Amino acid sequence: METTDLKTDLSLFKYDNLEQLPPRYRELSESERTERIGRALDELGDDVLVLGHNYQREEIVEHADFIGDSYALSKRAAEADADHVVFCGVTFMAESADIITDDSQTVILPSMEASCPMAGMAEALQVDAAWAEITDAAPDENIIPVTYMNSYADLKAFCAEQGGLVCTSSNAHRAFEYAFERGDKVLFLPDKHLGENTAHRLGMEDDTAVWDPWDPEGKDASEVAAADIVLWEGYCQVHERFRESHVEEIREDHPDANVVVHPECRREVVEAADVVGSTSTITDTVAEADPGETWAIGTEIHLANHLARWHPEVEVLPLCGDACMDCNAMRQIDPNYLTWVLEELVEGRERNVIEVAPDEKELAGVALDRMLEI
Repeated sequence: METTDLKTDLSLFKYDNLEQLPPRYRELSESERTERIGRALDELGDDVLVLGHNYQREEIVEHADFIGDSYALSKRAAEADADHVVFCGVTFMAESADIITDDSQTVILPSMEASCPMAGMAEALQVDAAWAEITDAAPDENIIPVTYMNSYADLKAFCAEQGGLVCTSSNAHRAFEYAFERGDKVLFLPDKHLGENTAHRLGMEDDTAVWDPWDPEGKDASEVAAADIVLWEGYCQVHERFRESHVEEIREDHPDANVVVHPECRREVVEAADVVGSTSTITDTVAEADPGETWAIGTEIHLANHLARWHPEVEVLPLCGDACMDCNAMRQIDPNYLTWVLEELVEGRERNVIEVAPDEKELAGVALDRMLEI
């Protein structure tokens, strides 16, 4: 098995309560499931809140009460009075919602197989082992771990225990500053590209080292000891696909095009873009564009498609054309699964509940609170 396959596969073992879609739901037509979802939502009323991540397909977001990025949606859940939150995203997002919502609210993930590969690249056992090696390599330094929001609750809890915090793609630079105010070195997990782009933003691009838990022979303790920022060898499979050549091709084919990309992209792609930012920034950039402008979107293909549909006055292009890919984890949130969990709620049955363990939930909440301080 290749390394990248192993990384993806490990993320599927985070939860052991995988429930398969009942056979009677597997062959629903689009019109039938749309009708049944609508009927279930009418019956449930204010007792349910459906959240749709920007990367979900149209057949999902058309039923969502709110569409947005992961943390913004979790905040929507916390602000709502709904007893049930159906989070059409991936596991770490539903965990974040469970962490910050009221104990009386239940968070449901339509398919438990919607497990983010990048979050799975930094499993708790791996990080514990790496932490021991990294702290041994720099025994006289205070190392502060910072984890991206795109990580599991147990990693967020680990960071809190070690004096660290959580960050989003929008406030990663502030999280680094918070960490350096309190320690000598930062360990950033799990996305090396966001970490590298953040280090560059802070003028610290020459002070980094990469820790690859997948390559026991490739780790250099002296490099780790010398670096101020240690980047975990993790990445988003969607965003790593973009290349600088894609930007060059867009500019050649569309000389007037502007390029906006996510900071999970490679450093050279970020440098070549006109605008860099979170999914909210990308959405706002297109929404605020003048009619007739052309914007090439360097993120998941479904968001590019949504933006083209929502803003027909703007020419919206996927940055890598037909080679752009969807998120294989988000793809697991099939409309048939959504039909099933909603109809089960109508019958009083909760399926695919995401529930973070109490101790883990409390610590992960500390890491999130520290992020809010910045």
